[in-house]
Amino acid sequence: MERRAELATNLARVRARIADACAAAGRDRGEVTLIAVTKTYPATDVLHLASLGVPDIGENRDQEAAAKAAEVAAQGAAVRWHFVGQLQRNKARSVVRYADLVHSVDSVRLARALADAAERGRDRPLDVLVQISIDGDPNRGGAAGDELDQVVEAVAERPTLRLRGVMAVAPLGWAPDTAFARVAEAAARIRDRHPDATVVSAGMSEDLEAAIRWGATHVRIGSALLGKRAGLG
Repeated sequence: MERRAELATNLARVRARIADACAAAGRDRGEVTLIAVTKTYPATDVLHLASLGVPDIGENRDQEAAAKAAEVAAQGAAVRWHFVGQLQRNKARSVVRYADLVHSVDSVRLARALADAAERGRDRPLDVLVQISIDGDPNRGGAAGDELDQVVEAVAERPTLRLRGVMAVAPLGWAPDTAFARVAEAAARIRDRHPDATVVSAGMSEDLEAAIRWGATHVRIGSALLGKRAGLG
């Protein structure tokens, strides 16, 4: 149970940071959902987190996520799976089988692939977020400008998808407040057209306070909760 105790200690620290950030921003703590990003960590960590009251789990590689989701399901744990990484269209059929929310839809072609896969592989619509590119770097994923609007409408028009909001990653070298201010502006513009798109997935271990200050409803926490990734020291 040593690992569970370690996770519990880290979780208490992260929850305190979130609560403090919400208080500083004048927001209700209940407005912010903690997603534990468990990539490279075993299913046992997911089970520990679920038992500690963290049911929202993020993964960014389909092969790892699919196997982990099956293992966790076999143990009877109630978990909501968030796919938070860049997604190739050929993985859509796999992802729709276990994901509750896909955060990283950044092209019309991916939206269509997920919609088609959801029609065949699910009995309910798939919740998705459109990924915003803050700096226009194609290597980081995300859409901007007219392309962003096209992706939003491609999601909204498909009955097998449900547009829930936006996701973004603050670019390296950017001041977090500058980055998340842009996300807040884009999110508000999308909500004007699609009032149910209320989710803003933004902020990680290093910058969750700034993300919450600018309206994040979901923060994706990895290292502050689970420790350094394997091979990263």
